[in-house]
Amino acid sequence: MIRILPTDIFIFILVASGLIFILLARRREYWCTAWQQVRSNHIAMISLAVLSIYGSIALLDSIHFEDKKSANTLSLLDYIVAPLNQQVEKTYSAPFATYQYTKETLELPKGKTVRIYPRLKYAATHLEKSDSKTRDITIRVIKGFLQGTLSAIILTAIILGIYDLFTKTFLRNDPHHGRGKRPSKRTVINIMKISFALTIPLAILIHIAPYYHIFGTDKVGSDVFYRSIKSIRTGLVIGSVTTLIVTPFAIFFGVVAGYFGGIIDDIIQYVYSTLASIPSVLLIVSFMLLVEFGESGGDIAWRADRRLLSLCIIMGITSWTGLCRLIRGETLKLREHEYVNAALAFGVNRLKILSRHIVPNLMHIVLISFILRFSGLVLAEAVLAYIGIGVDPAMESWGNMINTARLELAREPVVWWNLIAAFFFMFGLVLPANLFGDALRDALDPRLKT
Repeated sequence: MIRILPTDIFIFILVASGLIFILLARRREYWCTAWQQVRSNHIAMISLAVLSIYGSIALLDSIHFEDKKSANTLSLLDYIVAPLNQQVEKTYSAPFATYQYTKETLELPKGKTVRIYPRLKYAATHLEKSDSKTRDITIRVIKGFLQGTLSAIILTAIILGIYDLFTKTFLRNDPHHGRGKRPSKRTVINIMKISFALTIPLAILIHIAPYYHIFGTDKVGSDVFYRSIKSIRTGLVIGSVTTLIVTPFAIFFGVVAGYFGGIIDDIIQYVYSTLASIPSVLLIVSFMLLVEFGESGGDIAWRADRRLLSLCIIMGITSWTGLCRLIRGETLKLREHEYVNAALAFGVNRLKILSRHIVPNLMHIVLISFILRFSGLVLAEAVLAYIGIGVDPAMESWGNMINTARLELAREPVVWWNLIAAFFFMFGLVLPANLFGDALRDALDPRLKT
């Protein structure tokens, strides 16, 4: 039976809003021109492809089902990667290891006891001898590379076929349709690069992950690679849902303060200046302690998701002031333009002026701020979890993995792969987000255009 958690609703709203924005933006020349500039940037397109993978994983992990057998809440992602979450070892094991990381006492038939590294229960069980592990991994990498290459070629052909069908169906009567509407050689090369960048790593992972623990296992034997994948949804929820909560407040108060001015402007400035003067960490700590004290009812998944939503809300309350300042300043400049004065002279309602002339010309600031703020919020979640006020410990997140690694780095022998896995996946999300945000800023910010 399908089960909807609180943050699932926000994710579906965000996806629907993005699709609606894309459909509306295609009708405006300004957004189409900006997209052409972004599309010509190879790094931006590869970054967008990586972000699309993260987004797809988070979306699959947001479709929840209630498992009647185990009484647990599972997601569609759990069913897709089923071998990973079911292959639980006894305790720590290193990446690609076939033996346990710590020794155990084994009693021999004659009563003698020895200390050995026991063989793992699920990793490399298809091998008779661990000596052939390197050869087996190499063969699987080669197979994954070849399969990924073939898949990339097929994916490129499918994308180009869909594009050609779209142009023939919908642009048949367009007078401008012709040579300029067909994909150029550069576009085809870009599509091939993105296809190869997506399919080859994915194919290699498909060939290796069911047979080896790529990032090892943690203290309770869970696959660290699986935990890292499950943490993607938490990171994206923190970044996107928080920004989704921030944006309406920032737009409303920023536009009202900048357009009307006077005492309204003074009150709004006083409010966000007061909020900005309060240390955000202290405010978040106080709010999360109140939420934790008032938590009752619901199962583990419901309580953890509710705490995640509470964290998004309080982080949104403490971070909307910066965007509000930017929007207020831009509104002060826009209200002096001639087309706004002309609309006032013709007796146009002020509400229509705000909705038709002011807010649409602020969207580039909102979009740029959304992308650039996103990566900062993802990193903030890791910091908050590290100091113990982040998401619920029962929820998978990179912050919880880093917090666990703090103790593991102090033990002997050192367990380092939890920290490396969290760093790798966070780096893989934050870096493309920043690169794509920079490209988007270059395309949309009028001050950077010559």
